[in-house]
Amino acid sequence: MDSILYGVIGAGVVALLFSLWRTAWINKQDEGTDRMIAIGESIREGAMAFLKAEYRVLAIFVLVVAILLGVANMNRAETSGLIALSFVVGALASALAGFLGMRVATKANNRTTHAARESLAQALNVAFIGGSVMGLNVVGLGVIGLSGLFVLYTGMFGADASSIGRVLNVIA
Repeated sequence: MDSILYGVIGAGVVALLFSLWRTAWINKQDEGTDRMIAIGESIREGAMAFLKAEYRVLAIFVLVVAILLGVANMNRAETSGLIALSFVVGALASALAGFLGMRVATKANNRTTHAARESLAQALNVAFIGGSVMGLNVVGLGVIGLSGLFVLYTGMFGADASSIGRVLNVIA
């Protein structure tokens, strides 16, 4: 099982590395005219301000739900904190994927607009690659997060059949 698990973690890392490579490609594309660049920067600033405000609310929500999950599972004293931890890890992975995706999406916007001046095919290529970064980040971070929790919890509880059931209940 170890080799499969490390293969899964490796697949998550490959997704993140591919995402970095695609991000670098987006960054190399022509940003367009000065006006396009100025509009793009304004959109990027607005999007980041939105995320900052959103993450403040999200942090409070995640904290409250994590506490509720811990309290609701107190009858499983051994795992109640781990259930809350699993929720927090998932929320952090999701927030990071959203942040990285928003950064690339806002960079891809004016590059797509500029590419559309050349051809529809170029614009679609830039837009598709820009959008794929978000998906790759979600998958990569999700797979790494779940696999990391699985490794942590099987290290704590064991890898026999009954322990795996407990580990999966904690993660789920």
